[in-house]
Amino acid sequence: MREETEFRPKPLVDIGGRPILWHIMKMYAQCGFADFILCLGYRGSMIKEYFLSYEAMNHDFTVTLGSKQVPDSKQAIELHGKTEESFRVTLAETGLTTMTGGRVRRAAQYLKDDDLFMLTYGDGVADVDLRKLVDFHKQHGKLATVTVVRPTSRFGMLDVADSGVVTQFAEKPQSLNWASAGFFVLDRRVVDFLDGDGCVFETGPLERLVAAEQLVAYRHEGFFFAMDTYREYLYLNQLWDSNQAPWKSW
Repeated sequence: MREETEFRPKPLVDIGGRPILWHIMKMYAQCGFADFILCLGYRGSMIKEYFLSYEAMNHDFTVTLGSKQVPDSKQAIELHGKTEESFRVTLAETGLTTMTGGRVRRAAQYLKDDDLFMLTYGDGVADVDLRKLVDFHKQHGKLATVTVVRPTSRFGMLDVADSGVVTQFAEKPQSLNWASAGFFVLDRRVVDFLDGDGCVFETGPLERLVAAEQLVAYRHEGFFFAMDTYREYLYLNQLWDSNQAPWKSW
């Protein structure tokens, strides 16, 4: 992704003219979850600038220059048209080199009194029904839920006999195993499993949750795609441009 991320953080890489971060937030908001905490690291100031200028960049507006010319009843900037989003976004600086678990621990101070919070990465989109995901988590009563998918192989897979004869060929088959897609639902007590800036969420904390039988998988058979390469960036844009984006529910 160096072509796109050398000068900006991956969450700001565009799909159809909007950052992938916006697409992820729209997915959550469509399911009624619109209060966000963003864990900022690499070029986090650019994400701050994006949200600080969001309204102006997405509306026509009238600006009145000179404070003495602004009547008390009007703002210096008057936006025109309907506001599309109703996000509440907390932008938390979590350090340039902090690992994933450490970022969550730093940002946990902004969690409200809710018993649960949701967590995902800034580079993957899916057609997961997030309301059903939360309901599933509440039903099983464990501390953590992770959404899992069956990944598709990047290569054609072959069965080869001892003689060298190919007995079966499958072009990029779907794996029989499950892989994490992110889209976690977590009891806030999971924060206690996170110890310091060097904590990697996917190793120590999740391993301890597994050992305690407190991590449950939510199987998602639908669409999931993580944008890790330039080719994948192009693919997501092709889906969007052809009106075939499975994650678009708005």
